[in-house]
Amino acid sequence: MEEDGFEGEGNVVLGPCLTSYVDNGSSESHRYYLARRTVLEMLRDRGYAVPNSEIELSLQDFRAIHGQNPDLERLRISTTFRSDPLKRILVIFCGPGVVKVNVIRSIASQIVNKDTLSGLILIVQNHITSQAMKAVDLFPFKAEIFQITDLLVNITKHVLKPKHRILTDQEKRRLLKKYNIEEKQLPRMLRKDAIARYYGLEKGQVVKVSYGGGEITESHVTYRCVW
Repeated sequence: MEEDGFEGEGNVVLGPCLTSYVDNGSSESHRYYLARRTVLEMLRDRGYAVPNSEIELSLQDFRAIHGQNPDLERLRISTTFRSDPLKRILVIFCGPGVVKVNVIRSIASQIVNKDTLSGLILIVQNHITSQAMKAVDLFPFKAEIFQITDLLVNITKHVLKPKHRILTDQEKRRLLKKYNIEEKQLPRMLRKDAIARYYGLEKGQVVKVSYGGGEITESHVTYRCVW
């Protein structure tokens, strides 16, 4: 077997040995790496300050920093909004067990400067109990919950996904005035929609959706209002 590949019939080099593609690290560290990268991209796309070096960190470098069994405390992310440093968000990774009310209470007790926190994202690996959900609802700031499996791939990068852009309040007013319509007349996007959750959208926000044209179809634009 060649170092760079192997020869098939007629001495044709078919490509590198398949073993070169094998990931010898733990699946746990790989999963945390992918989920954390997606969260960082999500925060950047929402307007938070996220260094490119964090997003571009390789799996090898991630493992060099966090090891094969990452400490969830060290995976936490805290950053501020680019245009408003007083707006801060915190991302916490929960363990593999069921998220019970005591877990939420423990998280609440660990959060310092609650007054400066505008948002919290919890990454869970199991289901969350109804009592725990009630405890989450008591937070004085917006709290979002994502399953880690939903973050292994950034849905906005999928080739079949159209481009989404969030309209400002001023752009929304111009749009409604231009077409002489009311907000409720726009096509709807539910808040539980994957795109709405990715961008953390609230009811009443409007999204511009751009579809790229192909060999047969032409490109077109539509607008959807979050409900």
